[in-house]
Amino acid sequence: MRNKTELEKAYAFCQNLAKSHYENFPVASILLPQKLRRPIAAIYAFARTADDFADEDTIAAEERLRQLNGYSQHISDIAEHKYQGNDPIFLALADTVIRFNLPIQLLEDLLIAFRQDVVKSRYATFNEVLDYCRFSANPVGRLLLHLEGNPSQQQLQQSDAICTALQLINFYQDLEQDFTEQNRVYIPEDELAAIGIDAASLIQTDTSKLAPVLRSLYLRTEKIITEGIELGSTIPGRLGWEIRAMTLAGITTLSALKQQSNHAMLNRPRLTRKTMIAVILNSALNSRYRKTIYKLL
Repeated sequence: MRNKTELEKAYAFCQNLAKSHYENFPVASILLPQKLRRPIAAIYAFARTADDFADEDTIAAEERLRQLNGYSQHISDIAEHKYQGNDPIFLALADTVIRFNLPIQLLEDLLIAFRQDVVKSRYATFNEVLDYCRFSANPVGRLLLHLEGNPSQQQLQQSDAICTALQLINFYQDLEQDFTEQNRVYIPEDELAAIGIDAASLIQTDTSKLAPVLRSLYLRTEKIITEGIELGSTIPGRLGWEIRAMTLAGITTLSALKQQSNHAMLNRPRLTRKTMIAVILNSALNSRYRKTIYKLL
């Protein structure tokens, strides 16, 4: 058992790391219950640094996979209550896993996605993209629910729908960035081929030609997120508010994507501060949340 001072320093390290990045991850949100902020920061620090390994293309793929496998070994050690290292991320994570009895496989699922990022940059079908989301996004929502208590199967499925949709929306926002920085394309190759576009020339393509595929993807994503919109209403307190806000922010962003002209579909829509304040306020009460959601859908 680690002493209290050591754990305090480990959690502080994770919280500082979280504050130094901006993500669509509920890190230290003012909406979150105080008791969840440190464990969420520990999970975030684990995911953030593992993701950085996967994305560091100046390092050989074999070395990045070795680093991720090292993380996997640490996760196995935590599961067996025998982690003996001094990495503050894993000290805090071990405490979080044990304290909240988290399903360890959810952390390993994230590593599966990060390994995939190292070796895979194209997706043949929409189902392949959805399978990637199952590992890259859905574990985050499930971990959040397990931190709060014992989620029902329905709540877990609703969480999966929200997290998958948020991941897809992020892909659509970052088409150009993902291609330029990591040579990754998350638009299904079969759908691109059907309109005569090769993934290698995605960002050079007139987006008016790409528009039918993107608009079809937007509609499918909208259908997915609607399967989870009731989740935040079933979770009491501040965590429910956080989930409603994240869901509403995703739907607001998707609405902005849908409103873009066919010639501007590679532009990243950014939610203004005013819009984000409105999202938070409209998520405060279930009645306002539902009214706003259905106005956007």
